[in-house]
This record gives sequence, structure tokens and C-alpha cells, in this order.
Amino acid sequence: MPSWKEATAVRKVGASTYECTLQDDWCIGTVPNGGYVTGCFIEVVSAHFATALAKQNQPHTIALHIEFLRRTQVGPATFHVEDVKLGRQTSVVHVRMSQEGREEVLAYATNSNIDTEQGVSFDTEYKLHPPPPSVVLSQLAKDEDKNWHLEDDMPFANFRKATRQVKFHFPRNGQIKPSIADEWLCFRDGSNFTNSSIGFVADMFPLIIENYRGHGQGPFWYPTLLLNLDVKKSLPPEGVKWLAIRVQTKKVMNGRMDLEVHVHDEQGDLVATSHHVAFVLDVARNTAARSKPDTKI
Repeated sequence: MPSWKEATAVRKVGASTYECTLQDDWCIGTVPNGGYVTGCFIEVVSAHFATALAKQNQPHTIALHIEFLRRTQVGPATFHVEDVKLGRQTSVVHVRMSQEGREEVLAYATNSNIDTEQGVSFDTEYKLHPPPPSVVLSQLAKDEDKNWHLEDDMPFANFRKATRQVKFHFPRNGQIKPSIADEWLCFRDGSNFTNSSIGFVADMFPLIIENYRGHGQGPFWYPTLLLNLDVKKSLPPEGVKWLAIRVQTKKVMNGRMDLEVHVHDEQGDLVATSHHVAFVLDVARNTAARSKPDTKI
């Protein structure tokens, strides 16, 4: 099973062209998880700013907007990067991902240097409401925390293979309400979360909509239509073991839903926020053979 670093490894094959091989172990059904694909985009942008745009000295992606046009698939993917705006404080690039001649995912990324950012700062006294339960991470690692427990068996894990990459820890007394889910995550293989995996954890959570479905039904497929990521701070170079996630859904209607995600670090500091628009589809849409070369979601 490839690690996150291996699964998102990027190869530079041209001045502004990169390749990555999408892995089956990071899929939902036959389709690579949207957060995993987001991580590949962040790695591509990182490689571009480390090479073609090294003079900008802007290694950190602080904002990302991704549109998923078509189903992706396991195997090679090609990324073309266009420099849209190069600035002193921030720079913007446009990234297009294609497979087998199909343009499948588009993204705009804004990069800066978080370590050298300057400007006013204010304490807004932001807090999650209602607050999640307190945690002692040394106890959580042993599944002995009084407020959190390890969830070993996620629903439909054989179909949602990407969920096997992390350990999910949920409140022992249940979630605050059906439309909200809190969790602590760590990688199952013991590796650390890095800046590129923020996009993955922002798309790895219990599926809230299943709280409203009857028991005993098979899985739905919840493909991401678009994902926005707003990164507030950079993780240390060695990464971190734990990240806390809160996800909330405000409305589900006509097969479409929103997701609002807040990512916090071990100290309770806000790392990133993310907003998704997703479809609710029959699982057959995930596994069906492509009838045309340009099959869309």
C-alpha cells in the first residue's frame, strides 16, 4: 500500500508539465478520492514553485479552487501549469489535469510565503460552536481517551478504500448533531500529515448524509463537484501526526449538498477551512464503464 508521499509523488517532464500516477488504494470505488487528487495538485504546484518559479520564493499554497469536470481514474495523470499572475506577495497559477486525452480537473492556486508574511493580526476569538469534546492526545494514541474512541470499521470500507489510509477517532458519546461530525485523524502507517495532505484530510470524514438514510442500504457515491481550500498556517517541514476536523452540512437537496470543513492542529490552532459542493449519486455511476472518451460526472 503506497504511503501518502509515494502516492502523490510528482515528476517534472517539461518546463511547466508534470506527471503523477494515481493509486488504487486511494480510491472511492474506481475513482481516486477528491482530497487525494487535491493533494496531487498541491504537490504539482509545490514542484512548480520550487523549480520554474523558484525566484518567487513562494513555497506555500494559501488558497486553492478545484473543479472536478470528469471522473478521474487510476493510472498516469498529466498536469499542465500556466503562470497567471506573478507578484511580490502572492502568485497565481492555473493547473489542468488530464488522463488519456481527457481534461478532467482544473484548478487555480495562490502561493505565498507564510514564513515571511507581514501585516496586521487580530484575535477574533474564533471557536467552534458547539465545542468538540476535549482530548488528551497521548491517551488517544492508545485508544484510552475518555472522550474519544477509535472507529475500526468504517462503513463500506471495501468500496471506500481511501478511508483505510487513516485512523478515525470519534466522540465516545456520539456526534453533537446529525449534520455535524467531529474527528481526530492520523495516518494508519504512522507517517505525518504535511501541507499537501491538508486537502486530503479536508475530504476524509464520516458521511453525514448517511445519518438521514435507512439502515441496511448500500453505499451512495458522493463525488466532489468543486472544492475550495483556504490555508491559514503552514505545517512544520516534518509534518504533524494529528489533525482535528469538523465537517458540517447545511442543506441536501435534489442530489446536491454542501460541506463546510474546519481543520485544526494539536494545539487547537486553525490550519485551514474548506468548502465543497458534492453530488449524491447511485454507486453505479462510480463503477460504470466509460461509454465515451469524455464521460462526465
